[in-house]
Amino acid sequence: MDTLNIFKSLSNEARLKILYWLKSPRDHFDPVRQGEVDMDTVGVCVSQITEKLNMNQSTVSQYLSILQRAGLVHATRIGKWTYYRRNEEEIKRVGSFMYEEL
Repeated sequence: MDTLNIFKSLSNEARLKILYWLKSPRDHFDPVRQGEVDMDTVGVCVSQITEKLNMNQSTVSQYLSILQRAGLVHATRIGKWTYYRRNEEEIKRVGSFMYEEL
């Protein structure tokens, strides 16, 4: 676990919001806009995250890349769309690390 990279990725309010929203995507995003893609198993489309953050797509994509490099989210590409979901195993490891080591 790259703890420094993980904590850097968590040092931004927008990235924290993304992780919070992806924890229960049906509570925060419109499943109808996902089409046939199940947001619980595949993830949420970047366009919905961009809209919710009210930021431009390149900034949101950069934030998602940072979270992905830290291992906190998974990306799935379907056609021209990319979907993101949380990496629950890594998030649990981070929580355990904080509890046990810090």
